Amino acid sequence: MLLVREALAQGRLEQGVYRRQGDVRISGDSVSTGADGEVVFVVDKDAVLVRRNSGLSILKTGLRIVSGAVLSVFGDGRRQLRTPSANIGIRGTAVYLEVEPSRTYVCTCYGEAVLEPRGDPAARETVRTLHHEQPRYIMAEGAPQMIMRAPVVNHTDAELVFLESLVGREPPFVGKGFKPY
Repeated sequence: MLLVREALAQGRLEQGVYRRQGDVRISGDSVSTGADGEVVFVVDKDAVLVRRNSGLSILKTGLRIVSGAVLSVFGDGRRQLRTPSANIGIRGTAVYLEVEPSRTYVCTCYGEAVLEPRGDPAARETVRTLHHEQPRYIMAEGAPQMIMRAPVVNHTDAELVFLESLVGREPPFVGKGFKPY
């Protein structure tokens, strides 16, 4: 993600934008979308789809998602995803996040993620998945249970295949007989 930060700082992210529709604002190290906005960008071996009504910042070590929904596929290496209620450490992973005031939805579509509630870091959980097996809600501070099981929502295998294709890869579930979402 350091490359994304450098690209944004130098105004080069536009060269990595694959698709842009509706209200999309890219300024410095921030990307935001309006009610009709969506943007897909690629930098190095990472691809990111930012849905409508979303806001994120590029950090030296990953992404800070302030609001909305983001689907990302990452190449090798460690990244940190931050939301108001969670810190999520990932490695060569695909992740879908929806950020709400009271919780963060996270689906580790495949790969490994360490889910840490900001309100109770000791409630940390590590998930390893092949195909959407362990989506979670990570609750905001003060909730009686900090991490809870969740259903798979609002993202598809077709979107993952699309994002991975932009960086020359296939998701690991392709050709393995998994029922698509």
